[in-house]
Amino acid sequence: MTLTVLFCVDPLHPRRVDPHFSREAAAVRDHYGEIALIDHDALRRGDVDDAVRAVPSDLGPVWYRGWMLTGDEYAAVSAMLKRRGTILLTHPDDYRRAHELPGWHDTFAGLTPHSVWRPLGVGQDPGDLSELGELVKPLKGGPGIVKDYVKSCKHEWEEACFVPDVKNLAQLHDVASKMVALRDDHLAGGLVVREFEEYDGGGEARVWWVDGEPALVGPHPDSPGMEPDPMLDAVAPAVRALGCRFITTDLARRTDGAWRVVEVGDGQVSDLPSSVDAMDLYAHLPVPD
Repeated sequence: MTLTVLFCVDPLHPRRVDPHFSREAAAVRDHYGEIALIDHDALRRGDVDDAVRAVPSDLGPVWYRGWMLTGDEYAAVSAMLKRRGTILLTHPDDYRRAHELPGWHDTFAGLTPHSVWRPLGVGQDPGDLSELGELVKPLKGGPGIVKDYVKSCKHEWEEACFVPDVKNLAQLHDVASKMVALRDDHLAGGLVVREFEEYDGGGEARVWWVDGEPALVGPHPDSPGMEPDPMLDAVAPAVRALGCRFITTDLARRTDGAWRVVEVGDGQVSDLPSSVDAMDLYAHLPVPD
């Protein structure tokens, strides 16, 4: 069978791939594959039928590469495509498990900063001080970061990400509230509080895993000029235990020399740095039998 990948459409040119993914689409075509287009904007406004209208029927098994989807959006797309004879190779349960921290955190215990979380709706208060105190009870005192289930506001580090002491509940509430406000309707899942770890400044490596094996090791999109060479021996068993076909792990070296998992993500929505040849990734994506 042929490698088939669904990409997001260019909102301004509905017959073209979104420019952010155009070089990846070219790599698929160069790999003798096929592409189809999903309307991400239609999906965000809840029109699933319109979002997949341009996808031909009966494509069979396909991969998705595009902008982030919520777990519910991904499940809705998967169900709609299945009715049309197209099967996403990443099951919705696997997507949510890799995409949201509560799904992967415990599998990577000991390899990633200890974290706690609670569900929150868009615009919801992070909780009163007693609720926050109960939430962070398992964490040691000292610095931490707050984020939602998927992303942080790291570019607003002081006001909406970093907490000097997670046991200072008034300060934790202020930072968490600002994070919730800034994430607005993009808030994913809820509130996460993580213990803070100091890294050595050598940048993060993004490792792309396909069926439990490292297919590509490259830089993180935030530091494309840095290419650390992480140790993967301890991480690989956790990746396989997670049981997802296509994921990424972002790794950084702590100041004591230990390689740590900063984030895990679903490979379909993890950004590929422009400095990485897209063919190096797509050559490793398996073509269904």
